[in-house]
Amino acid sequence: MESHPASAGHGLARELSKLGVCSRAEAWRRIEAGRVRLNGVVCRDPEQRVRPGRDRIEVDGKPAAAATKVYLMLNKPRGLVTTASDEQGRATVYECLKGVDAPHVSAVGRLDRASEGLLLVTNDTAWAAVITDPESKILKTYHVQVNALLDEAQLRLLEAGVVVDGEKLSARQVSLLRSGEKNCWVEIVLDEGRNRHIRRLVEAFGWEVLRLIRIRVGNLELGSLAKGAFRKLTQGEVAELGRGAS
Repeated sequence: MESHPASAGHGLARELSKLGVCSRAEAWRRIEAGRVRLNGVVCRDPEQRVRPGRDRIEVDGKPAAAATKVYLMLNKPRGLVTTASDEQGRATVYECLKGVDAPHVSAVGRLDRASEGLLLVTNDTAWAAVITDPESKILKTYHVQVNALLDEAQLRLLEAGVVVDGEKLSARQVSLLRSGEKNCWVEIVLDEGRNRHIRRLVEAFGWEVLRLIRIRVGNLELGSLAKGAFRKLTQGEVAELGRGAS
């Protein structure tokens, strides 16, 4: 097989993922199983450098062409994980996408199993990277039920944040939505999203998150979309999110 300079293109598995053929992990499996040919020759090296648009890639004897780009918004129900398959056999968000006539898609970022609300799903890895990149400063808005009655000073504490396990966790904005007898709902806006960011931030002050719902990403709102339902994004919505906060 022809060898390409290290600076040319990128790895074969990554190229299959970028084309929307499958996830990078699945691409590794297919390549190592001998199901992928590069310029007519079976290639079992997932990191073999390829030149997009120049090298010929085939999977199971069929050309690996760029897939039609798919952009979806799902109202994720509580209790589902966002991975394509779960080692513990737990239900995934992909059960909500059954019947979708689309090539491989992946969740953009994560909502943990106990969280719910707006989840973006796409096979456009470059678009997804813009949205998840902290430098894009795309705001994510959450409605959060906390097991305490928080006053103004406590809301400001959440905004200012705290260091947890060596990470500074804070919020762009925190405001009170409504209060009950023993708990309250607050709106929390983040301009970055670390692992279990809000839960860890709230727990650091001795409180507990009872429910967590993402209601907005950038200017895209969950609105009246039913729980477990999804819809395609408009071209305008795709373009606006793809530009980042700028």
